[in-house]
Amino acid sequence: MNIQPHKLPIIVLGGTGYVAGELLRLIAGHPRLELKAVLSDSQPGEAVAKSFSHLAPIYPQLTFSSLEEITKLVGELPESAIVSAAPHGVAAQLIDGLLKAAEQKGTRVRAFDISADYRYPTAGEYEAVYKHSHGAPARIGQFSCAVPEHLDTLETQHVAHPGCFATAVLLASVPILKLGYAEPRLFVSGITGSTGSGRTPSAGTHHPQRHSDLYAYNPLSHRHTPEIVALTRIAADVEAEFNFVPHSGPFARGIHVTVQAYAKKSIKTAELLEGLSEFYRNKPFIRVTSSMPHVKDVAGSNYSFISGAASGKSLAVVCVVDNLVKGAAGGALQWLNRAYGFGETTGLSAPAAGWT
Repeated sequence: MNIQPHKLPIIVLGGTGYVAGELLRLIAGHPRLELKAVLSDSQPGEAVAKSFSHLAPIYPQLTFSSLEEITKLVGELPESAIVSAAPHGVAAQLIDGLLKAAEQKGTRVRAFDISADYRYPTAGEYEAVYKHSHGAPARIGQFSCAVPEHLDTLETQHVAHPGCFATAVLLASVPILKLGYAEPRLFVSGITGSTGSGRTPSAGTHHPQRHSDLYAYNPLSHRHTPEIVALTRIAADVEAEFNFVPHSGPFARGIHVTVQAYAKKSIKTAELLEGLSEFYRNKPFIRVTSSMPHVKDVAGSNYSFISGAASGKSLAVVCVVDNLVKGAAGGALQWLNRAYGFGETTGLSAPAAGWT
């Protein structure tokens, strides 16, 4: 007799955005998850395929649910997971309300948030960056925030995944700081695809404006910088300074970051690559290469390719990720896999398409 493994019911919040679309795509191929509902308070009852036509073959009948329907569902399911792609400033209160509904009914729910709302250890740190009150400060201590590769043991019920730029910068920076290779003053140049700006059109994502162009924005003042500093403090036990200049790239998905630093002592490229390889040994989604990585190496996948170079007392580490997958939906599901003991790569092992 072929006994099928138990499937975990999963609910997706923030249903019409690009990250939610990636969550739905990845969940469809995950053998241990069963999609129960997708929240869109603005479009309840509308077909999911209307917002995501590429998902029509997988979800031909699925419709968006209202918050009332989702709240009822978490109180009825004995166990479920919530993955939230709701915007920052909205996610905290939304998740808090659903967790309260589950607590009142005695059901078990774990939340995996992709917004910024639970990334900071205190409400004050969050409010200093986002300039509004935190939606559920009492919940903050129930969330851990880290790149999955930088936190071996999850000790909280819920998880907040770092931002897409933060994911790439942390993957490149934490090893050289923790291994003592670099002085704690780093210079970062990062390029992101247009999907990183979200689904709502703007001048920065309008195709004629962005196509065949490359330009910096918010130099030395990007909102992910304090997050990177805070998470580096936790992951590497170092108080580091990050001088971050982000750029808008002429492609839809992917992030390419170059982290430069002064070496604490003279170092060669081979030694740097060996250290990076050892640091990420047994981390299935990280590939350290001797050749410089390309965005197409990872676009559409949950992998990150990393390389580096060193010359005397200067070193550089290059990291590429897909902003929608490793930097958002895939990273959250990677955390979910670990939290429920599914095996870290379950449903996430497909490589990049290569010719996107």
